[in-house]
Amino acid sequence: MRKKVCIGDLGTIVTGNTPPRNRPELYGNHTPFIKATDISELEKYTYNPEECYSEEGYNKYIKSLIPKGSTCVVTIGSIGKKMTMAHCDLFINQAMNAIIPNACFDSEYVYYAVKNVLGNIKTLDSGTASGRENVSKSAFSKMEIWVEEELPIQQRIATILSRYDSLIENYQKQIKLLEESAQRLYKEWFIDFRFPGHENTKIVDGVPEGWKKKKLIELVDVQYGYAFDGKLFNSNSEGMPILRIRNIPDGRTSDYTTEEASVDYVVHNGDIVIGMDGIFHINTWSGGDAYLVQRACSFRPIEEVIKGFIFQAIKEPIKYFEQTLVGSTVAKKKKKHIDSIEILIPNRKVLFKFLQDIYNQRQNMLYQIRHLTEARDRLLPKLMSGEIKV
Repeated sequence: MRKKVCIGDLGTIVTGNTPPRNRPELYGNHTPFIKATDISELEKYTYNPEECYSEEGYNKYIKSLIPKGSTCVVTIGSIGKKMTMAHCDLFINQAMNAIIPNACFDSEYVYYAVKNVLGNIKTLDSGTASGRENVSKSAFSKMEIWVEEELPIQQRIATILSRYDSLIENYQKQIKLLEESAQRLYKEWFIDFRFPGHENTKIVDGVPEGWKKKKLIELVDVQYGYAFDGKLFNSNSEGMPILRIRNIPDGRTSDYTTEEASVDYVVHNGDIVIGMDGIFHINTWSGGDAYLVQRACSFRPIEEVIKGFIFQAIKEPIKYFEQTLVGSTVAKKKKKHIDSIEILIPNRKVLFKFLQDIYNQRQNMLYQIRHLTEARDRLLPKLMSGEIKV
């Protein structure tokens, strides 16, 4: 049987905090400290936050420790978009509220019940003096939500949805292993020059005979993003998906725009995409056709077979720009920086052997993640509403 309750009825609501930055001894590697910027919109858990509390910080703030299994929701900034489930005991910052479930509710079920209404949290926005989105702890606690009353049914619903997330997480782990393998192989072949047949290859002017340096722009079609009107962005699937810088790490988006633009600004699955502001994220796109926003760009290799090589080869120059374009303002990568990138291109025999299999495996896994995510998100409201009985 379903009933309407307030989020505060699901358990204890705890708001996080941030230890003073002038107390570095409170930070260390003892307990994860999760901030909104650590959370991926498309992942259930946040395993690798940027920071952790030290043991001293843990002891000082132990009363605000968030237990494993709690649901943590961003309520300042990216509200209605970001949430995570505590994979262990951890701390959160003041931009988040955590629900520590009571005995009447299955912890996994609480996560999915809140996820089902996540977008509605935005309607509670009271704002701040600076104009930043904000939902108070009180308003969050009073938000009404429909839930299943019987614990066994909650658990069955949570089990079904968790299977999807477990598969997604498994693919993500495999992708990480593939990327690590690709990085090692690239270094071995193209930096240390220990590629197949290197023993019988002459080195001429510091590079293997037959290899050439080429400008990146000779090898790819570069497309820079369009200055879309942010007022027309939405998360209600209205209009066309839009690729923003924050979407690049996931390779997918939940943002849309009702504004129309030229097809020249549409990215496709498999395109290499890069952020041009702040942290220069780089990824291959797997979120279907989407508009490319200003301050991002896409690379589409002229030859499909070298896509895997290009994707790996540009990581070092992009990383170099990230480290050197630093000042008092946000680092910005410009067209002149992209135009300056040179890549050492091996002979065709070596080139075709390198990475394409790994790249194709990676792309296939990204597509599987996308399909699983879409299937889970279609199932979620039907299970929560009781349309599908379990």
